[in-house]
Amino acid sequence: MRLLLNSTLAMLSLCLGPAMAAETQLPVDVAKYVKQREGCDHFRGEFPDPPDPQRIKEIEREIRKLCTGTDRKLDQLKRKYARNHAVLKRLNEFEENIEPPPAGNSL
Repeated sequence: MRLLLNSTLAMLSLCLGPAMAAETQLPVDVAKYVKQREGCDHFRGEFPDPPDPQRIKEIEREIRKLCTGTDRKLDQLKRKYARNHAVLKRLNEFEENIEPPPAGNSL
């Protein structure tokens, strides 16, 4: 049993190691953005079922906290690291223009 557990852990570290190492090699500002944006995207995908008004308020609060400014920051980071293929590859995984337009700016 112990051998099976150790073998499983070894396989997991071999599989996940490169992905985790790549994430830790990102520049600090990019790693910080990735963490914030992943939180933002998590809450953007939350839909309480059945609808719960309290949970909806919590989700909206977290979206405002985590998503506000991410469109601008993504653009800035892409320009800053335009020559860094690894960073751009990671940043390109995020959807652009996720924030609603400011109030009063209807199209």
